[in-house]
Amino acid sequence: MAIILSIETSTVTSSIAIHEDGALLASQHIHRIKSHSEYLVPSINHLLEVCGIQTSSIHAIAVSKGPGSYTGLRIGTATAKGLCFGLGINLIAINTLEAMAFGFTGLAQEDALLCPMIDARRMEVYCMVFGKGLNILQPTKALVIDENSFKEYLTGQRILFFGNGAAKCKESLRHQPNALFIDGIYPNAEHIGSLAWKQFQQQNFEDITTFEPYYLKDFIAKKPSAPKLV
Repeated sequence: MAIILSIETSTVTSSIAIHEDGALLASQHIHRIKSHSEYLVPSINHLLEVCGIQTSSIHAIAVSKGPGSYTGLRIGTATAKGLCFGLGINLIAINTLEAMAFGFTGLAQEDALLCPMIDARRMEVYCMVFGKGLNILQPTKALVIDENSFKEYLTGQRILFFGNGAAKCKESLRHQPNALFIDGIYPNAEHIGSLAWKQFQQQNFEDITTFEPYYLKDFIAKKPSAPKLV
């Protein structure tokens, strides 16, 4: 039996999830701006209590590594690393965009490409493009959106754009009949945990001492200290 606690804080929303051998036990989602530092650790404590799980029973912590919000990723990573150090357990890091695509596969049309997007301010987004079976067609990149974006894909195939970066792309891509936009999709700790179970089985762990979030763009800031669980 392996219990994995997953943390997702890459956007304005945050979520946590608990999986046992890859099966979801419980999750909690908070849709409040700038809520990570205030609610993350109390939410973890609450969810563990609801599930009747002691911190000593957790086998690994999974964290959404980015790309995404600088502050959100730092808080999630600091909390995850603090738990791993304190409990003496392993850290698993999952690409945020890959987790979004994984969670969307059951909703997607079979012949459509998937393009999860995270807002990177102004007209820039962090994005990836996935084909059938989550085959990566375009790796993670920061992209400034204009009327020619994704032209090589949109010419002959539909693309589903989703995530909090997709809304601002509608105006630039509305002339493309193959561009479809899905609202209300955010990164989710449930999907982080599902992918983390595969990594756990393969013993694919991060070096807790050196691990840093995948900011994608240069950023210099002080690291926040990780809150402690009670």
